[in-house]
Amino acid sequence: MKARWIICVLAALWMTAPLAPAWQQDTFAITGVVHDGAGKGVAGAAVRLQAQGDGHAQELKTDGTGSFGFAGLKAGVYVVSAHMADAHSNEVTVRGTGGAVQRVELTLGNGASGGDKNAKTPEMEFSDAPNFTVAGVTDWTAAGGHGSDTTLRASESLTRETLQLKAEPKGAEVTASRERQLREAVAKSPRDYKANEELGRFYLHTESYAEAVVPLQTAFEVDPTQKEAEYELALALFRNGDAAKARAHVDKLLAEGDRSEWHRLAGEVDEKLGDPLGAVRELERAVKEDPSEENYFAWGTELLEHRAIWQAKDVFESGVRAYPKSVRLLTALGTALFSGAMYEDAAQRLCEASDLSPEDAAPYLFMGRVDIASPNPLPCVETKLKRFVELQPANALANYYYAMAYWKQHGKKTDAETLRQVEQSLNKAVDADAKCSIAYLQLGVIRASQSDYRGAAEFYQKAIDADSLSTEAHYRLGVAYDRLGEKEKAAEEFRVHDELKKQQAAAVEKQRREVKQFLVQVGGDEKKTAQP
Repeated sequence: MKARWIICVLAALWMTAPLAPAWQQDTFAITGVVHDGAGKGVAGAAVRLQAQGDGHAQELKTDGTGSFGFAGLKAGVYVVSAHMADAHSNEVTVRGTGGAVQRVELTLGNGASGGDKNAKTPEMEFSDAPNFTVAGVTDWTAAGGHGSDTTLRASESLTRETLQLKAEPKGAEVTASRERQLREAVAKSPRDYKANEELGRFYLHTESYAEAVVPLQTAFEVDPTQKEAEYELALALFRNGDAAKARAHVDKLLAEGDRSEWHRLAGEVDEKLGDPLGAVRELERAVKEDPSEENYFAWGTELLEHRAIWQAKDVFESGVRAYPKSVRLLTALGTALFSGAMYEDAAQRLCEASDLSPEDAAPYLFMGRVDIASPNPLPCVETKLKRFVELQPANALANYYYAMAYWKQHGKKTDAETLRQVEQSLNKAVDADAKCSIAYLQLGVIRASQSDYRGAAEFYQKAIDADSLSTEAHYRLGVAYDRLGEKEKAAEEFRVHDELKKQQAAAVEKQRREVKQFLVQVGGDEKKTAQP
């Protein structure tokens, strides 16, 4: 896996979220759809809603598309289920707060209308199948393993980084001469299936998806019976941003057979098209068909993205047992453990990942962020980050994270020797990257700890010059100005800090509401909803 450079400056989204009218904030709504076993909406199914601890229940019928909705509900905990003839769904528990709209998807089993009554759900083909079921989706509810919003944000950021982790390169020939050879073959025989398919596959491997579409489309037109070419075309279309066309090809493939890569791509397409429940089911099916490293990773990251943290952990652990040398599975497991506030376990897994591939930056960058967010120093992190610096001395983040880990491991002491070591690494960080705002910020913190507020202010200003959206830098600069008696400057920095914090909080809230959260049932208890 190639090391990825992560810049020091993280831009915040400049957006605001509209407020709901006051009358909407006192109640909430539950909407959803009832599916049969094939994923089709079931018309006329009875949907039952009961408040927890209340003997009375509401019941209504789904419309022609299988959709339903309950409005004007008081905040609280409700149980939702559906039935039709002898077919029943599992019960899903929903927590509602004022102004929210919770979405639930229910699936009828045992002979729902529109499905095959004799159809059986395929059994897991791997021995340590995680014991849970994703029963539906709901709006973000702030459920999490962390006690602070700052740490929760770190968890969400690491999750986004985890989704981008790449598999180990497979070592296929990728050269300009090879590309030229393949293009010449197509030029010589423009309608030759093999020539077009090989050129398209070459571009897929090099992630040149736009270039891959035309030859793969040609190969498919020449021989539409070739499933591999159609799958490659669907993959190229999806990676090139055309999820709808990719979906049509994947649906056609799945109507004619089962292959794990088809289900995996179907899951990725579903997620892109706004159907996370369909996505997670396809990705689970992919693992059932073929418990490969790639399939474990895809399933686990889908669960992690939608805050099914403990279930993601279970899947990643299963994957690591099957593929103990997978750097990205270990790294992803570290993220899941951190998201569940299991800081030491997370650090241990990330350290193991760094040992498997010492040249790979990703595990070090993850452990550096985990160590900063953790309330206590973490075992193994300082020594691994020291190795990171030795391997990549010109990497700004390597020096920054090592400085922070060293300081934390030494109890944040302010004695001369400890601060000398920390400052040395932080100065190396800003020498390597003059835009490394977070390193300037910590240099300012050190100056402030020595009551050198003028020096601290200079470093805080450098941090702001590198990243004008750094709320902490603006706040600390305000404190430094206040200590220096420059009250007007202090007031301005506090004002900017407050404004930025509001904007960033609104952006985070918007981002969270865009990501649906899975409702998960654990084991054989149909009423138990697992929250992270």
